[in-house]
Amino acid sequence: MLVHICCSVDSHYFLEKIQEEYPNEEIVGYFYDPNIHPYEEYRLRFLDVEYSCKRLGINLIEGAYNLEHWLQKVKGLENEPEKGDRCTVCFEERLENSVLKAKELGHDKFTTTLLISPKKSQDKLDKIGHELAQKHNMEFIFKDYRSGSGMQEQAVAVKENSLYRQNYCGCIYGLEQQREQQNKLMDEMFSPISNQILPESIESRLQLYRKRDELDSQGIPFKIIKQRFLNYRLLSGKVFIDKKLMPSYFLCYSKLNRTKMNGRIEYEKDDIAYLNRDEVKVLSIDIFNDIGGFNYKSVKSLVFNPPTFQAELNLRNTITQNPYGLSAIVIVDNVIDGKYEIELDARTYEDVKEVII
Repeated sequence: MLVHICCSVDSHYFLEKIQEEYPNEEIVGYFYDPNIHPYEEYRLRFLDVEYSCKRLGINLIEGAYNLEHWLQKVKGLENEPEKGDRCTVCFEERLENSVLKAKELGHDKFTTTLLISPKKSQDKLDKIGHELAQKHNMEFIFKDYRSGSGMQEQAVAVKENSLYRQNYCGCIYGLEQQREQQNKLMDEMFSPISNQILPESIESRLQLYRKRDELDSQGIPFKIIKQRFLNYRLLSGKVFIDKKLMPSYFLCYSKLNRTKMNGRIEYEKDDIAYLNRDEVKVLSIDIFNDIGGFNYKSVKSLVFNPPTFQAELNLRNTITQNPYGLSAIVIVDNVIDGKYEIELDARTYEDVKEVII
């Protein structure tokens, strides 16, 4: 039997039940989900499914990540709500690909872990599955493992196995609609040119779950817990000195009272220049290196290869005695006495992250 897998949250308990009901079947997992976006989220979900299948002793195959093909399939349905026509087309695409893979492998049965997701229509999946089964001379296994106490048992399995609980279905259109309804920043789509790993970014989650896999393989006890914290995203920032655009770098948690300010150096202390408005602090790349123990040749090199986010927090704490202070701290190649015009669009917001203890 080939089991199409969407994510470990839905698949782990589903696969356990399938193994119980079909003890004599060779069960193969098939991860085919080109709808998942961005790609880092796709890799994270596959990593987690791989971890889950390994614990269950199930062979796993990864399908192609043909995102462009999927986007063409749902073209014109971008604004459909969850469980609408876009989801129907998505189900059809993924299940038909799964049927073809099952036939290629010589299987005569197939099913999908989408059936257990509370956000998916079982009626649609049942109809699509049986139509494909008839078309390809296969058997579609419909199982409703979410009724009764199924959802509670599923939640227990997820927690006991330290699985990744994503907070959106997967596609960019569903993500955008969900974040708009929540009035929440869609920070899943942030990928800084510096490649710095940001707090509670998909990249940081990838690091965490790779660490989980490492600890698990070594037999080291661990627990994943959640922490509430103040998150930060820089959207854009520019510095002009006497009308000339200057290379600049904004330290994390830098904010202005508004998105623009004009000011001049009011005084300097310990080679840090303090502007006369918005508590802005300016320091040269040399002073930045001295304080942080870095060796950057220019601000440009800093922009494209910054220190870790934690190192920036430590440096902010050294300068202001407050790692989460919101005063703008700007690094330039050389501090010049002139008129400063700063444009800065940045967001701070309450967030929750996972950590391993």
